[in-house]
Amino acid sequence: MPTPAAPSPGSSRSAESVLEDAVRRGVVPGGIVARGRDPRPVPVGVHGIRGADGTPWRGDEIVRIQSMSKAILAVAALRLVEHGALALDSPVAPWMPELAAPRVLRRPDAPLTDTVATDAPLTLRHLLTCTSGYGMALTPSPLQDAMREAGLEAGALPWPMDADVFVGALAALPLVGQPGARWRYHHSFSLLGVLISRVTGTSTGEHLRTDLLDPLGMVDTAHRVPAGQEHRLPPALGEEDSALVEREPAGGGPLTGPAPHDVSHEELVSTAADYLRFLTALRDGALLTPAHLALMTSDQVPAAAKDPDGFFPGFWETTGWGMGVCTVTAGAHRGRWGWSGGYGTDVFVDPDGSVGLLLTQLEMGERIGSLLEAFQKS
Repeated sequence: MPTPAAPSPGSSRSAESVLEDAVRRGVVPGGIVARGRDPRPVPVGVHGIRGADGTPWRGDEIVRIQSMSKAILAVAALRLVEHGALALDSPVAPWMPELAAPRVLRRPDAPLTDTVATDAPLTLRHLLTCTSGYGMALTPSPLQDAMREAGLEAGALPWPMDADVFVGALAALPLVGQPGARWRYHHSFSLLGVLISRVTGTSTGEHLRTDLLDPLGMVDTAHRVPAGQEHRLPPALGEEDSALVEREPAGGGPLTGPAPHDVSHEELVSTAADYLRFLTALRDGALLTPAHLALMTSDQVPAAAKDPDGFFPGFWETTGWGMGVCTVTAGAHRGRWGWSGGYGTDVFVDPDGSVGLLLTQLEMGERIGSLLEAFQKS
């Protein structure tokens, strides 16, 4: 087993002890944790539902990182800006004509026909900051109903449609607010994946492989589990009636085997070692200019756009959104940046450069929430 990372100054519990305690209490059956300046991954516990699968976590598992993919996409897009292929405030319509003239709801709960024209074009900055007007509809509304009917609700499974079909389906619906005026989570980054593909003339996966993944040695990070490595994919778990249930089997499910269509709008799988390579390279200035790294990791959302109904309660009280990551804006960890994934994964970087990484495979909910909160305090 790798040597545990030392806790950061001022932490009362080591990150490893936090995960060990969660395993002991049956919160999760197991996972991987890393904490420190240049930490090594520490596996804890077993795969699967306790008692049903006693396979121990080894530390090299390929896991569903879901929204932790957003940071990788943000870096890829900002590198295209640095290379002159894109500009933060130029319209995306030349590559995404479906988004050239969207309509905007007069209010978030308005009928889908009660719209006005956009007063500004959609830009790369809007996608990176989740202020495009596209995103999750968390309160009942005609837009929420329409997104559900079109298969556009965000969830644990990959989008059930090709990347181009996804863009067309989303473009057929109105925006929830004028570009730049209202923050809504998630869908902007699926659009960003398609934008990267169209700008580079290849799939987003191929561009990531050439520009980031291969140079960093991230051999296990991709839109699908690499062929021949399916045995390293743990099961994905959920919770029903206070008990753990299997959502996707070990070594199987929708993220194994060849992709059925262009998946440039989908999220990634990765490993602890791969993601730590990415994170430390980003932290150390090896991937972006200082100016773009500062933009990415500091709050970029105007106060007026921070709709309290746009995410979970209290989010904006201590948290801002940069580009692909959140940033802590108040409290003991002010200046920390990072983000979580929907299957119980979490990552952050502190102002002193220390890193935290947690990988489980339990979907978000009250059970995993307590572990993530304790991990953030470690």
